[in-house]
Amino acid sequence: MNFQALIVSLYQIGAVKFGQFTLKSGQPSKIYLDLRQIISYPDILRSVAEAMWHTIHSSKFNLVCGVPYTALPIATCLSLQHDIAMIMRRKEKKTYGTKQQIEGSFQPGQVCLIIEDIITTGGSILETTDDLEAAGLKIHDAIVLINREQGGEANLNARKIKLHSVLTLNLVMKELLDLNVLSDQENKIVLELLATT
Repeated sequence: MNFQALIVSLYQIGAVKFGQFTLKSGQPSKIYLDLRQIISYPDILRSVAEAMWHTIHSSKFNLVCGVPYTALPIATCLSLQHDIAMIMRRKEKKTYGTKQQIEGSFQPGQVCLIIEDIITTGGSILETTDDLEAAGLKIHDAIVLINREQGGEANLNARKIKLHSVLTLNLVMKELLDLNVLSDQENKIVLELLATT
């Protein structure tokens, strides 16, 4: 699996941004990973799904569920490429029709793999876990494309969920630095980040 090519592609489509940002967790960051961009690039979306499959395929699960909303296209792609049933968790509970929180066909006791684009604290994965477990599903593993290494893995471990990461933020930054594709300002931000880790 050519992770270097994937990292360059993510940078080229603007999925790796530099500046002043506030993460969903409330933490400030000079680096923002905007993986929503990949939905407009089918070849990169496929590469992301394949990188995840390469990382997770030896784990045991019956279903996949993407954390809404960014991971839904990734989960769909992985489901189609590997013929694995997918379910969907609604962020907001339906107030009409079946009023279901989890959409799709599943049986209580089945094992579901949670798919997410990025992990910082793990909050989004744990919210999804809560709803899936409430529906009777078992969660043993979660897969992310990029681990920011800011406490998320420990938070998942505390709930007996094993985190699998394709890449870490540090690895992404080191690769971009080595490939000499960054601007001078971006180089400076990356060197600052690497000096503190």
